[in-house]
Amino acid sequence: MLDTGFPRADVENDFARARRHQVLATLAHRLRRQPPDSDRILPLDEVVDALGWRGERYLGRQTIRLDTIVGTVDSRRDFDRHFRPTTNRVRPRWEQLALAQRRGAAIPPIEVYRVGGQHFVSDGHHRVSIAAATGQQAIDAYVTKVLTNRPPGSTTPFIMAGRRAGPGPPSPGRGVRRLADQFR
Repeated sequence: MLDTGFPRADVENDFARARRHQVLATLAHRLRRQPPDSDRILPLDEVVDALGWRGERYLGRQTIRLDTIVGTVDSRRDFDRHFRPTTNRVRPRWEQLALAQRRGAAIPPIEVYRVGGQHFVSDGHHRVSIAAATGQQAIDAYVTKVLTNRPPGSTTPFIMAGRRAGPGPPSPGRGVRRLADQFR
């Protein structure tokens, strides 16, 4: 993260850099002939449907690592799998929050659901994106654990964005196995 001493210019640069990284990643996916939505943010529903929802338990406020945040509760298209902005539509809110953070304002914790060791954002997508863009390693969050019928480390393949070929079980592509390995 570069710091010019001008907070407004710094947040504009941070957003432009995050967008540029997302555009280059999309281009790289196309050049590698990967499915167009292979870098789509993972919805919680797809993971919980594969494991079976049993309930949830509120765990309270915790500090979680950013690299454990892998998805979202809703089907947002404003951010990619790495919480880089996919559109300039989020720019005003993104820059407003980033500017407040740079000026030392208290930023409320995000809200996440935990499945295994992975987290899915229900509130705070912009804050996660800002944290990732500015190189933070951790973020404060209110955590709710999702209880599932099968353990997240089970051999049940997870449904991965872009891997479903229509109704029915997901195809066991390389991306599905790699995601399932993350939950072991």
